Amino acid sequence: MNQLPVAIIGGGPVGLAAAAHLLERGEVPILFEAGASVGANVLDWGHVRMFSPWKFNVDSASVRLLESAGWRMPPAAELPTGAELVERYLQPLAEVPAMRAVIRTGARVVNVSRRNHDKVKGAGRESAPFQLHVVSEVGREELVEARAVIDASGTWHKLNPLGANGTPAIGEAGLRGRLGYGIPDVLGSERQRYAGRRVMVVGSGHSAINALLDLITLKDEQPQTEVIWVMRGDNLRKVYGGGEDDALPARGQLGMRIKAAVEAGALQVLAPFSIEEVAATDEGLCVRGDTNGDAQGYYADEVIVCAGARPELEMLRELRLDLDPAVEATRVLAPLIDPNLHSCGTVRPHGEAELRQPEVDFYIVGMKSYGRAPTFLVATGYEQVRSVVAALCGDWEAARDVRLNLPETGVCSTEFADLGLCCAPAEAAQPALLAIDAIPVADGGSVMLHTQAERCC
Repeated sequence: MNQLPVAIIGGGPVGLAAAAHLLERGEVPILFEAGASVGANVLDWGHVRMFSPWKFNVDSASVRLLESAGWRMPPAAELPTGAELVERYLQPLAEVPAMRAVIRTGARVVNVSRRNHDKVKGAGRESAPFQLHVVSEVGREELVEARAVIDASGTWHKLNPLGANGTPAIGEAGLRGRLGYGIPDVLGSERQRYAGRRVMVVGSGHSAINALLDLITLKDEQPQTEVIWVMRGDNLRKVYGGGEDDALPARGQLGMRIKAAVEAGALQVLAPFSIEEVAATDEGLCVRGDTNGDAQGYYADEVIVCAGARPELEMLRELRLDLDPAVEATRVLAPLIDPNLHSCGTVRPHGEAELRQPEVDFYIVGMKSYGRAPTFLVATGYEQVRSVVAALCGDWEAARDVRLNLPETGVCSTEFADLGLCCAPAEAAQPALLAIDAIPVADGGSVMLHTQAERCC
């Protein structure tokens, strides 16, 4: 079985880094990328500028491989966009002959199992090779065997729904074509869709903030554009982040910009508001939900859902996994990244030991390894795969020696490679002081929202 390759699922930054580390150690990887090119998921948000500079976005083995082919590192302190990350780093890496020989694009892995073993069968399990059920973009199916599997497929293709309880809102499934998900290119390819419209953005992470700031820029050019920001919580100080104290200045500036926009009345804020239903009406999309126990509804022409992402686990049903029931990361890693316990971006170095599964020689790495926790950073994924590859090659000393070079106060990011839902410093995690109208309600509390938002029920 040792003659079989190590299979890698996903051709993003972390998957390619895993391939580079395997090649450097003389191993034979085979990498499957479902998209038409490497970095396909990154290109979906290619118009967005990252918070962290180039020096935190490249992997050591990948750089060594690239430099052997004459590549030159972009300026270390420069902030790339997602598209630049692909065009100036991932694509050149994929074109290095040694890498090009092991990458298969347009190849989606739909199931991973062991040869002749379902999840229940144990006898001889560890000696049975893995089998990956791969479907090509033209529909051709095949089973590919591997001695080990590294799942770096990410979470971008599994975006969270509109409903506040983690399930689709009533009516959402039938209206998916009317809703936007992720960070649409508001100032570019999708300008006509949003210009002059009443647009609701749902979410409290930096993906939502990026979309909101683009919409505000669009509003400056098209004044009839209206922007509504919906959040389940109401702690805006946490959402704004660390400001000038942020270890990554670009991320801090993002929080300061949206804070200034709220205070200037450039957008309407509905918080707290938990969405339960969305319906198409003659007046537009009616989004209904709950505000402190009071049923409310508001109209919007367009709704952008920026609610994070989750791992795709269906493809792994026949493997033996031990995942935390809440975070959906390994039970060892979950307490270190649980968003219920960790409100800041300190990232403890971790590697093979924290990512180990009951299914021997199978590892989930990168964004997907964090399950539902939104604090992943691509540099963390690079250290993960360095450690995992060392273990797969029998170098346990290197596997255990995990280190992470990040800004002094730590770095966090959001639902996709380094765009980050980060938080404020600990002292800022206090009830928000909202610079918006507060409407009294019967129980003596308050619904904090702008009265200008048009009610629909």
